[in-house]
Formats: sequence, structure tokens, C-alpha cells
Amino acid sequence: MKEMLKQFVRDERGVSAIEYGLIAGLIAAGLVGVLTTLGGDIKDLFSSIATALPTTTK
Repeated sequence: MKEMLKQFVRDERGVSAIEYGLIAGLIAAGLVGVLTTLGGDIKDLFSSIATALPTTTK
């Protein structure tokens, strides 16, 4: 039992997957924060661009 516990503590399989998951989570949280903050400004920018574009009718 003691030997199994030592092996479990030394086992590093899956550590990289956990680190990648944490990094992906931090990036996602950052993107949500930035897009939430800038969302209204981006919407206004696209609206003004759409208004400025000439319209064509056939």
C-alpha cells in the first residue's frame, strides 16, 4: 500500500492536460471579459459602417 501511494504521488501523467485545461479556461474567461466590455462599442462600430455603405436597389 505504501509503495502504491509513492507511485501515485510521483505519477505525472495527466499533469499537462490539466495545465492546458487551466490555460484554456483563463483564455476563455479573458475573452468573455473583453468581449463583454467592448461588445457595445463593436456593435456601434458595425452599425455606423452599415449605415455609411451605399445601398443599391434593382
